[in-house]
Amino acid sequence: MLSSISIDLLLISLLGAISTYLLAKRNRFNAIRASSCLSILAHGIFYLFVLNAELYSLVFFGSTFVGMSAPIRFGLESICLSAVLFTLFFEYLIPYLTGFGGALGISAFLSVCISHISFILLTKIKRLAP
Repeated sequence: MLSSISIDLLLISLLGAISTYLLAKRNRFNAIRASSCLSILAHGIFYLFVLNAELYSLVFFGSTFVGMSAPIRFGLESICLSAVLFTLFFEYLIPYLTGFGGALGISAFLSVCISHISFILLTKIKRLAP
């Protein structure tokens, strides 16, 4: 299943999530400003250099939703895991949902939830281990 993920979509998703997460920590930026500024910039770059700008812009924009996660609760590791999960959901869930806005949001939400629950369970398992 993981071998069928497009590497380009995975890299774009990681770039969108990590850059939004890091930019949102800056003084004059918040999560919404970081997401919107980076999405506009990315769309311009994809439009100038890539044939499939619509798809790449969509993946980047959706992954910025992942990057908008609260830095108090999420670290870079969980953002990266969430971005990978987002790519999976994007490739396998989006074709079955109508409308990109809701589909991107639900994909980002599910990926962040699964990532967060995984890290919580992993922490509890480590505490129980002797």
